[in-house]
Amino acid sequence: MKNMQMIAAALVALGLGTGIADAKSLAGSRPNIVLVMTDDQGMGDFSCMGNQVVKTPNIDRFHDTAVRFRDFQVSPTCAPTRSAIMSGRAPFKNGVTHTIYQRERMALDAFTLPQALKSAGYATGIFGKWHLGDEEQYLPGSRGFDEVLIHGAGGIGQVGLGDFPPNKENLYFDNVLLHNDTIVKTKGFCTDLFFQSGLAWIKKQNAAQQSFFAYISLNAPHAPLVAPERYKKRFLELGYDDGTAGRYGMIENIDDNFGRLMEKLGEWNALENTLVIFMTDNGATHLSGKLNGKHVKHFNANLRGGKNSPSEGGTHVPAFWSWKGVLGEGVDVEALTAHVDIYQTLCDLADVKLPAKMQQLDGRSLLPLLKDPKAAWPDRELFVHCGRWNPGKRDDFKYTKCAVRTERWRFVNNANLYDISNDPSETTDVADAHPEVVEQLRKSFDKWWESVLPMMVNEDLPKVAPEDMPLAIRYNKQLKEKGIPDWAPDAL
Repeated sequence: MKNMQMIAAALVALGLGTGIADAKSLAGSRPNIVLVMTDDQGMGDFSCMGNQVVKTPNIDRFHDTAVRFRDFQVSPTCAPTRSAIMSGRAPFKNGVTHTIYQRERMALDAFTLPQALKSAGYATGIFGKWHLGDEEQYLPGSRGFDEVLIHGAGGIGQVGLGDFPPNKENLYFDNVLLHNDTIVKTKGFCTDLFFQSGLAWIKKQNAAQQSFFAYISLNAPHAPLVAPERYKKRFLELGYDDGTAGRYGMIENIDDNFGRLMEKLGEWNALENTLVIFMTDNGATHLSGKLNGKHVKHFNANLRGGKNSPSEGGTHVPAFWSWKGVLGEGVDVEALTAHVDIYQTLCDLADVKLPAKMQQLDGRSLLPLLKDPKAAWPDRELFVHCGRWNPGKRDDFKYTKCAVRTERWRFVNNANLYDISNDPSETTDVADAHPEVVEQLRKSFDKWWESVLPMMVNEDLPKVAPEDMPLAIRYNKQLKEKGIPDWAPDAL
């Protein structure tokens, strides 16, 4: 690695490049990988993206020195995006069509990203939100993760949907979580805990010179909008409502924790051999609130819609990648990229030898764009569906809250066409002016829909009562047999 850094420095001095990626293929370079993903944080929830209320100086600094994928697309809601990253398959193809009704369970035949990285000698850890199934065979410890610290269901306190029963009473503080094979009681604010736990694990792997993949997968700033009082104080003093203060407080808390992550990686001399990725899982929520008693709209980077929307505001998210001395700094990639691309990219970096028999991957490796932001990148069709139909109603919702996205176009709800290249805010429907585009994208969507129907393996399953949820049963069993021990991460 030191030789690679010396070459990179020489290239920069000669004006021939901005990093080692110009001189040598990234494939097989085997960096450590830290993937930080927040929950329900949109493009407008950062000061570097234009928000003049919330302050995110640490993420701003990271943004300024990172490779920025400027047209990065995910799914409109949580579990589908997470399943795409973990399986390399587009949602619906991996069984995940919703966030509830047991439809968040990622198909068991998927060879997951952590399994792939483990096969290449990486240690793997998850800290925060999983949301791809709570039964034993679906949990991250059964899907390739060595170290696990997670809540249940889609959010802390969602007891009716599968989280641990006590979390209904202690939202986001002092939570009951699953640590590896044991349910434990923790202390402190959830985001602080997930970062602290991830950092303690990273420190151990780094000291042992063990390649690692750390997935710091936060539940914040997902509702309920709860933050430590010191993070809410500034927004309340400005006159914002309690919900806005809680949400923006969570975002500023994330920023502080992310800054500490980068500081510790530097302190441990780990930045030179670690790829750090920051992204979010879907568009923003709570796009309005009150300021001094008056209704206000919150900044959303001029995008239409938010979470659970088929518009840009639902699926267009930040994606910043940094590897000190290796990737270029302050580089913008304009190509149309997506969550399904992460799997293949990380496998290529880690020199993973994928098995001959596994799921077909839907993404592309981003390595060409990491080496050259203007590399050839053929146009593509990305399919979006919010998937929020009630049991038994799937066929009635085929064209409800759906979209097809290409480099130029966004075709929404089988009816409206927007020229994203000239109208990123989707203000003007140009369907009548481009009937040939509408016809093509309509055919493509119909073909996609028919192709994914057989892969929706979790449809029409019975509703599960809260007391019969897998983690509720597990909690009550452990409580009766040996109790719930206190747990805390190692000190740094």
